[in-house]
Amino acid sequence: MEEMRPLTDDERYMKEALRQAKKAAALMEVPIGCVITAGDKVIARGYNRRNTDKSTLSHAELRAIKKAAKVTGDWRLEDCTIYITLEPCQMCAGAIVQARIPRVVIGCMNPKAGCGGSILNLLEMREFNHQCEVTRGVLEEECSEMLSDFFRKLREDKRK
Repeated sequence: MEEMRPLTDDERYMKEALRQAKKAAALMEVPIGCVITAGDKVIARGYNRRNTDKSTLSHAELRAIKKAAKVTGDWRLEDCTIYITLEPCQMCAGAIVQARIPRVVIGCMNPKAGCGGSILNLLEMREFNHQCEVTRGVLEEECSEMLSDFFRKLREDKRK
């Protein structure tokens, strides 16, 4: 029998981001979740609500960044780490850089729209005044499966 190893901190926080993504799925939103930590504490959570809010800006990352700024009392989130189940789009990657978040942890990559290394890498561009340290592929399979299952179900429902 295979021995269970304890979760790393990155995996533990990504599991929390996956819980947020499930909240999006329950609303029939694309299941993307995000948490922001400061030290060893989750200070903000967010999940995709674009259709629910009828807003382009209701991405998981933007919702979490807004909450984290409120908690810290500063728009600069220089002591935080952001955990995202899916590689951020250009808007969210830009917001992460603007918020000065030093570390970004990504579950799965997004080859069609990702701007954390797939299409562009806004997070690590030397030309900007701030770059992030990026860790990719944390709980990649779980994050990817959640998205695949969601879109598979959506296609099946459209056929009915």
